Amino acid sequence: MLKGKVAVVSGSAQGLGKSFTHILLENGAQVAMLDVSEALGQELQVQLNQQYGSDRTQFYKADVSSDQQFTDVFQKILSKFGRIDIFCNNAGIADEENWEKTVSINLSGVVRGTYLALDHMKKQNGGNGGVIINVASLAGLGPLPSAPIYTATKYGVVGFTRAVSMASQVSGYGVRINALCPSFVRTALIDSFNQKEKTGQFHSLASLTRSLMDKSPMIEVEQVAKAFLFLVKDESMNGAAVLVRNEGAGYVKFPTDVETTPISL
Repeated sequence: MLKGKVAVVSGSAQGLGKSFTHILLENGAQVAMLDVSEALGQELQVQLNQQYGSDRTQFYKADVSSDQQFTDVFQKILSKFGRIDIFCNNAGIADEENWEKTVSINLSGVVRGTYLALDHMKKQNGGNGGVIINVASLAGLGPLPSAPIYTATKYGVVGFTRAVSMASQVSGYGVRINALCPSFVRTALIDSFNQKEKTGQFHSLASLTRSLMDKSPMIEVEQVAKAFLFLVKDESMNGAAVLVRNEGAGYVKFPTDVETTPISL
């Protein structure tokens, strides 16, 4: 149980973020929800307070690509809840045409959220420790042909998570930082990989993405939420990446050495 714990979930108004919020509340946590969609966020807050009790959740409108907005909202959360124990960087988009925005939300937003949470949680700063979960993707472990920018951001999330988790451990911060890598999830985001206005010059490769989807059947948000909760609760894991596929979830084994094939120069 997570009774007495305070969690923050970005991109929480729908999709995976909404599912993460539900499972945290089911396990006793209080949840601060962040999203750019104020209408969806406010509507969800009303529903959740009716379902789980008043004052269990609070919605904050925030764009994670904005340093100022993210920092301001973070301080508001601390003012209301007094502490943060669980931080989930989940907000993300898939837009190859507007690639700078994709990078700013998917990667820079994760860095911003991680550093804000880490600074608050680390024991050298008077914090109580905690856990940060960064949501990557199967595309962070293998390329998605119609979405090279999306792929790059998710590779970045995995690499950043592994590196900063090592830094946290070596520095004795007492904060665990892990990555969650879902396969193709049945959410609104999945449609972006087939839309010409989102894939742009790579739209002709959408069929390759559909082939990958056929090989790795869709998973439901509830399956990912269970893996998310496992990462939150498993205090032995730091710097781990969990891959969630239709057949189940498992830790990703990364190579300890880079293997190369010699070339003649």
